[in-house]
Amino acid sequence: MQNLIEAATSSRHRAVLMLAASATLFGLMAFSAKLSSARLSGAQIAMVRFTIGAIPFVVVARYRREALTFQRIDLLFYRGFFGGVAVLFYFVAISHTPVGFATLLNYTAPIFSGLFAAIFIGESVRARAVIPLIVAFVGVFLVVRANALPGEALGFGRWQLLGLCSAILSGAAVTAIRVARRTESSWSIYASFTMFGWLATAPFAIAQWKHPTLTEWGLLLAVGITSIGAQLLMTSALRWVDAVTAGAISQLAVIISMLLGALWLNERPTLMGIIGSLLTIGGVLMVILVTSKPVPSGFDEPAEQ
Repeated sequence: MQNLIEAATSSRHRAVLMLAASATLFGLMAFSAKLSSARLSGAQIAMVRFTIGAIPFVVVARYRREALTFQRIDLLFYRGFFGGVAVLFYFVAISHTPVGFATLLNYTAPIFSGLFAAIFIGESVRARAVIPLIVAFVGVFLVVRANALPGEALGFGRWQLLGLCSAILSGAAVTAIRVARRTESSWSIYASFTMFGWLATAPFAIAQWKHPTLTEWGLLLAVGITSIGAQLLMTSALRWVDAVTAGAISQLAVIISMLLGALWLNERPTLMGIIGSLLTIGGVLMVILVTSKPVPSGFDEPAEQ
């Protein structure tokens, strides 16, 4: 018995480290996308990200068989379409706003997944979640105001709204995942995200396509590899940790992207931006805490990446 307890504890510790590594890679992915966007469009970066993301199930026959075995194509379409457009909006927002700010908006997705779960799959909204929701939205408002340009109503320009829409669509995609997991394999869900995401981004990417330089190809490759690594680490770790732990550690991606933006891109946050960021992250964590089930199956992704 003692050996089993020690083994479970060791597995949990290892899973926590894997989640931290996953969040770090997601932060690096966002930073790489920001560097790529100096000349390339967000849509082009997103399409290349999905192209690289398809490599595992294209190359490995077992993964491909699992990806092509499914029961509910409608749920897979919802997951893939909403998730793909969420990534498109996220990368476009990154290309036009500070990388930490865009990542912060994207990582409010758990708020919207909880709301969609209440509306579409009948999960109850706990009264305790109302105050954290308000705190998170106040934080978002402060961050947006801190990054506002002259003439933008309440600080919300089109790029800020696009970043917020990425979180809303990500929440819808995660809700679809939660229903799809009842009948579909993880690889069929992952493949739907990749393929429908590619279809959602390709028209815009092709219309704005610019031939990448060697350096830009390196950055695009970094976007794709970090994304795959982060997804695989997160998927493996969720077997051993609860939803609250996973949600809390995922917010590390926001902090890392903000730090990288501040250190290398001179995206220095104002005092209002820092306060808003803390309120947003704290509010999201509290929402996860009061709405999550005690098992990891209710938490699939913090946001679409």
